[in-house]
Amino acid sequence: MNTQITRAGMLQRTGVVGRRRQRYSVWIPPGYHPDRSWPVILFLHGSGERGADGVAPTTVGLGPALEQNPERFPALVVFPQALRGLGWRGQMLDAACAALEDVIDFYNGDTDRVYLTGVSIGGFGAIRLALQGPHRFAALVPVCGGVELPETISVPTDAEPAATAAALLRQLPIWAFHGSEDPIIPVNESRSFVSALEHAHGNVRYTEFEGIGHDAWNRAYATPELATWLLAQRRISPTS
Repeated sequence: MNTQITRAGMLQRTGVVGRRRQRYSVWIPPGYHPDRSWPVILFLHGSGERGADGVAPTTVGLGPALEQNPERFPALVVFPQALRGLGWRGQMLDAACAALEDVIDFYNGDTDRVYLTGVSIGGFGAIRLALQGPHRFAALVPVCGGVELPETISVPTDAEPAATAAALLRQLPIWAFHGSEDPIIPVNESRSFVSALEHAHGNVRYTEFEGIGHDAWNRAYATPELATWLLAQRRISPTS
C-alpha cells in the first residue's frame, strides 16, 4: 500500500484486492489526529466517474462539498472507484469494502460510526451494500438512487423490491434525496423506497428538490443539516 497527496485534504492510496491493484482516494478532515477515532463515510460515485485513476470519484458529489465546506464533515471519507463498464455490485462492492476497511485500520476509523452514501448508480449501490450488511453501517444516504436487491436475497417473484428492502433496512437511519425532474433515474425510485420504509415504520427522511434534474447531489450534500444528522448516528447492533 502506498499513499500520495493529490490536493489539499485529499490523498490517493493504492492497494491490492484479489489480484488487482486499485487506486482510491481518502479525505483527511482538518484537525485529524490518529490518537482519536474518527467517523468514516463511504461514497459510491455515479457512472461518469468510473475508471482506474482513483481521482474522478472525488470530482462529483461529496468531494466538491468537502472542499467547499471542509469544516462541515469532520470525518474520514473513502472514495473507491468502479471500473469502466461495471456497476456497484460483486467485485466492485468488494473493492469498495476493502478500501473502507483499509482506511478504518490505517487512520483509526470508528466502526460504530461508518456511514454509506452514493449518487445515481452509486445510490443503487449504497442501498445494495446496506442490504448485504444491514448492521454494518450507522446510516445510509442514497441520492437519486433506487432499490436493486442483491442476488443473495431470495424473495418471491411477485414481491416488490422496495418493500423487501424496507423490511430489511427499517432500523437503519436513512435520508434519501432526489430531484423531481430527474431524466436519468426516475424520481419514483426514491419515492417508492421511502414509501415502503414509512409503511414498515422505518427511520427515514426524504428530501425532493422541486425542478431539479439528475444532479440532485449538489443540493443534497450542500444541505447544512445533513452532516449534523449523519454524524449523530451510531451503529445499531444486531441484538438491539
